[in-house]
Amino acid sequence: MSERFDTLFAGMSEETAMETLLKPPAELKNPGLKYLAATRLGACQSPESLQRLLAAGANDSDDLYERITRRKALEALGRRKDGSALPVLLAALQADDEPTVVNAADAIARLGTPLNKEEKTALLQALQGPDNQRRAVLQAFCRLGMNDASGQIDRCRNDSNPLVAGAAHAYAVRVLGDQQGLHPLVEQLRDDNPGRRRAAVIDLGDAGRIEALAALIRCPVSMPLRAKSAFQMATSQAGAVDPDATDLLKELLEDDPRQLNLDGIPETAAEPEAIKEGLQHRDEARQYAAAKALMAMPRAAQLDQIDALRSSLGSDYGVHYLLASCTGLLELHERSDLVRDALAETAPQYAKSRIAGAWSCLRLQLRDQTSLLEEVGRSHPWQPLQWSCREVALLLS
Repeated sequence: MSERFDTLFAGMSEETAMETLLKPPAELKNPGLKYLAATRLGACQSPESLQRLLAAGANDSDDLYERITRRKALEALGRRKDGSALPVLLAALQADDEPTVVNAADAIARLGTPLNKEEKTALLQALQGPDNQRRAVLQAFCRLGMNDASGQIDRCRNDSNPLVAGAAHAYAVRVLGDQQGLHPLVEQLRDDNPGRRRAAVIDLGDAGRIEALAALIRCPVSMPLRAKSAFQMATSQAGAVDPDATDLLKELLEDDPRQLNLDGIPETAAEPEAIKEGLQHRDEARQYAAAKALMAMPRAAQLDQIDALRSSLGSDYGVHYLLASCTGLLELHERSDLVRDALAETAPQYAKSRIAGAWSCLRLQLRDQTSLLEEVGRSHPWQPLQWSCREVALLLS
């Protein structure tokens, strides 16, 4: 499956990437191309490119460019999901470079193969490190469904850092069956810190319990992050979405800012400059507060504001998404072209705009888009978008 920025590196051929990846930085005019080469090879499938990534992932050079390349190579090996990478990933856990260890642990989780006793021990040893590294180790144990007989992971539930404790709570719920771990994660969805809210959404997805879905969908973090966790919680091992979750998933994907928990988030004035500034804020909750302010304006002002934002910030992925969403939620038939354009976007970075476009088609009853909705519903690899298009096409028919 292609990932968000694959198209940005598509201009580098597989052959060029393989040639570049293992070249010494001093031999390259731009040593940063080694990082791009690793990214490119993560989307390839040939045995030759895999061998290049294995070599880069095993390179423990202290050179800055080589370190950065190694980190990306380890991430790419996780994408490739080839079991032959496991020895390289396990060896990387011993690195003194935190991002290298984090990427190695993440990649081990992505391989999807539970570890034997010795391999578990190697992963557990990486718990003796910085908090981000510890969180990655905890997540790997949780995502692989592996029990830790030593009890080290369970003790992390009392850690002072909620990002460490949260990953340990998710492990306790998923692996040990301790449903009490859901409570602190649900509470963290309302944290003032956006990073902690995002972490709680991820941890609830890892925990995989549908009981927390109603709370998760109203957390003001990015819709794709919530959708990823929500579908983890609502999808069975056989790949079927729980029918009891359908209404909550629709509410999540329609993503009405007025339904989110924005308590404690500064209110945005329903004024053009305040809304424009809020939509560009790094905290998604502030973006949603700005969208909510736009929705409180008189209709004529809404149309003018959307036109102005589309002209000045239309290439901003977040703004693009919220404009497509608000157009449908406000039933602004006058801007249905914006919705059609959003649904037709094919670049990976606009995938969430396509979801907004799909649900806005339903609000605006754009039946002329049914064929496109059906096509995307059949063929797109991203489950939230595929599911949205199928549901909307059915409801429009």
